[in-house]
Amino acid sequence: MSIFKLSSKYKPQGDQPEAIKKLTKAFKSGEKFQTLMGVTGSGKTFTMANVIKALGKPTLVMSHNKTLAAQLYSEFKEFFPENAVGYFVSYYDYYQPEAYIPQRDIYIEKESTINQEIDRLRLAATSALMSRKDVILVSSVSCIYGLGSPEEYREMYVQLKKGQEIERDTLLLKLVNILYERSDIKFERGVFRVNGDVIDVYPAYEKFAYRIELFGDEVDGLSIIDPVSGNKLEEMEEISIYPAKHFVMPEGKIEGVIESIEEELDAWLKELRSQNKDFEAQRLEARTRYDMEMLSEIGYCHG
Repeated sequence: MSIFKLSSKYKPQGDQPEAIKKLTKAFKSGEKFQTLMGVTGSGKTFTMANVIKALGKPTLVMSHNKTLAAQLYSEFKEFFPENAVGYFVSYYDYYQPEAYIPQRDIYIEKESTINQEIDRLRLAATSALMSRKDVILVSSVSCIYGLGSPEEYREMYVQLKKGQEIERDTLLLKLVNILYERSDIKFERGVFRVNGDVIDVYPAYEKFAYRIELFGDEVDGLSIIDPVSGNKLEEMEEISIYPAKHFVMPEGKIEGVIESIEEELDAWLKELRSQNKDFEAQRLEARTRYDMEMLSEIGYCHG
């Protein structure tokens, strides 16, 4: 039985049954590249939905632009309401790359505006890939760019079970290590707040929050809460909290990265100063050390 549950009042018609059969058979026989021709729009999506159901494998659907990706995401969500359909496209509403005007010695910093809802959907997509098999990920070409190590991302999540023993301070440190910020005033995505032995965590990829209730060093209660009212929505036996950002790595590895950057920085500073480019060396050192400090303090830098 397939892990995907296709929901549609329509059945494959015309050439679709034969196309579905041939595509599925060719894939199972090891064919890497196939082309579906002769259907357009939603007909093609419906055909591929049937192929996905027949194969029963996690699926990546790539589109050449955001607009088509959004359309495909909407259609696959309708076809597979009980499965995890993710959306992964560039989250920039506005992006201006850094630039330097040598004639006037002006450096223009990178400037960007991130769409928070798309950021949430991106994080939801990757967390689904880590936690379940019935995943269809609709993406633009953004998915070809590296996000770091999947193994490290998988290792960094926090899993809690009712009755589990864990010290309060250890739990808070684990949340900080996966890039959640503490704020008892502003409760939003990627933030946790603490009130005695009660810890509320707002996952960066969800529309709800988790409440963790401790009794001494034991997890006494786990629940889903409304992030606005704080009302309990559902009691849980077990929860998993994935990192608040994609660029996350173990603390020990960050130290190694900083040492590597330090060595490369020293080499470049010697090179620039040997060419009497003291001003360039000073600017490079200031910017690089600022990024190194960010890596050391919060685990990432803006680049």
